[in-house]
Amino acid sequence: MEEKSNSIWKAGLTYGAMLGLILIIYTILLYVMDQSFNKGLGYVSFIFMAAMVFYGAKSYRDNSLGGFISYGRALGISMIIILVAGIISTIYFLIHASIIDTEYITKLIAASEEELLKKGMSDDQIEMALSMQKKMMKPAIIGIFAFLGTAFWGFIIALLTSIFVKKQGNSYQEAMQDIEE
Repeated sequence: MEEKSNSIWKAGLTYGAMLGLILIIYTILLYVMDQSFNKGLGYVSFIFMAAMVFYGAKSYRDNSLGGFISYGRALGISMIIILVAGIISTIYFLIHASIIDTEYITKLIAASEEELLKKGMSDDQIEMALSMQKKMMKPAIIGIFAFLGTAFWGFIIALLTSIFVKKQGNSYQEAMQDIEE
């Protein structure tokens, strides 16, 4: 069960970059269709994340590890994929909010106000909530929280997908491989 020339980092960077590109394309599609604030369509990105994490970890297992991978290693490659994709999509978000859609923050605040109105909050409560929200509504701050959210939900996805990717082989050989590394 020798690891081929493809390291976990190379595979993680490759599949993470592919996932980042998929998330960027999906973000652009939502923007073009004027659906950027549609929560239901926003959840579709989790499906993309789960599919690419599963595919990337399975591909790494099959192509680099001879078809066997421990749960921990599957979780490791999955998190590399998620973190790389998170960095790429966060960088794109900063570009998108600063250059492509300069009204993004204004639209986000308007969408928040609409949600608060739907909840039946009074005008004073809405004004107070929006004033606090406006202080935090800077592309860099939103980008940081978006990255942290991607990392958190990506970790949950990685925990789950790693269950299905793991495939135990000869435990003696695995122990010897870990010692050699």
